[in-house]
Amino acid sequence: MKAQNIKRLNEKIIKEFSKEKLILGHGNLNSTIVLIGEAPGAKEIEIGEPFVGQAGKYLNEFLEALDIDRDDVYITNAVKYRPTKTNHKTGRLSNRTPTIKEIDSFRKYLNEEIAIVDPKIVVTLGNIPLRAIFNENLKIGEVHGRLMEKDIENNKYKIFPLYHPAAVIYRRELKAVYMKDLASLEIIIKNF
Repeated sequence: MKAQNIKRLNEKIIKEFSKEKLILGHGNLNSTIVLIGEAPGAKEIEIGEPFVGQAGKYLNEFLEALDIDRDDVYITNAVKYRPTKTNHKTGRLSNRTPTIKEIDSFRKYLNEEIAIVDPKIVVTLGNIPLRAIFNENLKIGEVHGRLMEKDIENNKYKIFPLYHPAAVIYRRELKAVYMKDLASLEIIIKNF
């Protein structure tokens, strides 16, 4: 049933965003954990799965720290295509932060996706998925590592905000904070 519902949802997304190269959710539909990233990057577009680039390496490391197999979780993004900008010096495309309009345009799909998987906990990775879930301008620096709740599709879900794994790439000092937040998440998961 979940597979059929996800298939129908993905067909709606593909139809609405037919001009874009989409990276849809991936993983175990029966998972107790849904991880939500920001949007796919170049590597994700190339391979066709979320979190397979540099940030994916860090995500895998953090999953290992939690003793969770990547195949046991469901991973998706707040925005399902790669937002880009052109680098004026090189003429090449680079990633950019999704706009509020882009986040808003995927919110109903993200909420439906969460309801289909129906996890025990939703882990947001960075500011963009946090905004997509709560539809307000929460900052990850203010709420990371705190268990929150949100009604989604008439169900109450536990939300656990983490910094985006890429944040550790650019700000090495966040690794200790990230590991502390993961330890808190591990305790929550073990109490399921």
